[in-house]
Amino acid sequence: QVQLVESGGGLVQPGGSLRLSCVTSGFSPEKYATCWVRQAPGKEREGVSCFGGTGDTYYAESVKRRSIMTRDSAKSAVLLRVDDLKPEDTAIYYCAAARVPPAFLWLEKLVRGEHDYDYWGQGIQVTVSS
Repeated sequence: QVQLVESGGGLVQPGGSLRLSCVTSGFSPEKYATCWVRQAPGKEREGVSCFGGTGDTYYAESVKRRSIMTRDSAKSAVLLRVDDLKPEDTAIYYCAAARVPPAFLWLEKLVRGEHDYDYWGQGIQVTVSS
């Protein structure tokens, strides 16, 4: 059974940092891209970042210069850190996985919303506010 379980959300002050974790099980991380997708109130879902099966990463322009996504293989988790948080980063953040070829192009497609995901986590609220 595939599971993606997010943790680390909550209330963060503007200018602060966000650390999210997604623990995955039930599929081989090497064969999937594992990504973060967010949905702000009243807006459509937006791809944030993806970690590919071979270790490549891709970030949306909105977070590119202030984010890093890594994988902790020992914990079967992908981690996302976003610095210099802004109120517009407020959203529900979802961890999602898609079986795609191990090429950078596919990470770009996923973040841009041009390819569907196979599995989703429940989502976790992140609120950026003073």
